[in-house]
Amino acid sequence: MADGVKLTCLRCGQVNRVPGERLDAAPKCGSCGEPLVDGRVTEVDLATLEKAARSDGLPLVADFWAPWCGPCRAMAPEFERAAAALKGRARLVKINTEREPAASVRFDIRGIPTLIRFQGGREVARSAGARPAQAIVQFALEGLAQRA
Repeated sequence: MADGVKLTCLRCGQVNRVPGERLDAAPKCGSCGEPLVDGRVTEVDLATLEKAARSDGLPLVADFWAPWCGPCRAMAPEFERAAAALKGRARLVKINTEREPAASVRFDIRGIPTLIRFQGGREVARSAGARPAQAIVQFALEGLAQRA
């Protein structure tokens, strides 16, 4: 990580380069000042999700959900806990399939909640159904130990 880690600002869409050793130091977007790695879940639109999935150097886990979905609402606090536990190692985002129906088509979402993990510019894993925080953390970090 000598060259740094690319992170897309989930607010303005600007791609930032953050030194790997500064991921725990609350880096902010160079354009808008929004925190880049704050251990919180951010709701995104389809364009931002696609850009972050393509550009980010950290694993990106997207939760495809809808407000009317009981399991989605039940998993929301677990997803928040997982985001806090993953601060500096992965980023978690939510995309509302009700507001962004094109996202369901683009990513072939058949049921919700669905988690998709992106790494290296592509989808690398997918899981359907509500999960507890620890399972979300494991899902986000799968495959990282082998490369380290």
